[in-house]
Amino acid sequence: MSTGTVFGVGLGPGDPDLMSVRADRLLRGARHVAFFRKAGRPGQARRIVDGMIPDSAEEFPMEYPVTTEIPLTDPRYNEVLSAFYADCTDHLRGLAEQGADIVVLCEGDPFFYGSFMHLYTRLKHQIPVEVVPAITGMSGAWTATGAPVTWGDDILTVLMGTLDEDTLAARMGDADALVVMKIGRNIDKVRRALRAAGKYEDAYLIEYATMPNQTVQLLSDAEGKVTPYFSIIVVHGQGRRP
Repeated sequence: MSTGTVFGVGLGPGDPDLMSVRADRLLRGARHVAFFRKAGRPGQARRIVDGMIPDSAEEFPMEYPVTTEIPLTDPRYNEVLSAFYADCTDHLRGLAEQGADIVVLCEGDPFFYGSFMHLYTRLKHQIPVEVVPAITGMSGAWTATGAPVTWGDDILTVLMGTLDEDTLAARMGDADALVVMKIGRNIDKVRRALRAAGKYEDAYLIEYATMPNQTVQLLSDAEGKVTPYFSIIVVHGQGRRP
C-alpha cells in the first residue's frame, strides 16, 4: 500500500471565491479533512468551506488546548502546544501510512503564521506533504481599504500584536507601510505603540476582511472597541510614485 499525502490547503482570507482552483479541486474530492478550531466551536476554516467538501468525508477537528492562563514566556506554553501538535501529527501520519490522502484546512496561506507549519515541520521527513499557497489575510485587509499599501520603495513591515510595546513602537516607527496582526486582547498595547510611533491617526482597522461581516474604519474611530480575532491594522505607505 502506497503512503498517502497530507495537503496543507490555503483557503485565502475568508471569501471562498478567492480560493485557488487547486484548493477547490482538493476540497471537493477530499476523503479526509482536518482543521484547527477552539474547543466547542465549529472553527473558522471549517466554516469557510461549508458545503464544499463531500458529505462522506471523514473530519478530524484539531482542538487547541486552553493556554490563555499561561504567559507566552512561560516554558509550559510551548510544552502544551508542542504536545498538542505531536498528537495531531501522529494521527495524520497514521492515516497517511494507511494510504489515505488528508486535506488540512489552513486559513490564509499555510506558510504565513499558520498553525499548519507546526505539522509540516514534523511530517515533511516522514510522509509526503504538499502545500497549496493562497492569498493572505493581510492582502484581503489592505484591499478592503480601497488604497494601495505600498508605493515605489516603501518598506512593508508585518508585526504581531503579541510583541512587547517597546518593540512594537520601534518597528512601527521605522516602517513605511505597516500591517499589525494578532490584535485581540493586545489592542490597547498596539494603540499606545502606534501613538508613540506617530502612526495612530493613519491606521485602519479591518475586521473579517473579505467575509460577509467585513468592516473597515479608521482605528481612531473605534476607540474602546474590543477587536475580534479576525482583525488586522493597516497603515498605508506614501512612497515614491510617478
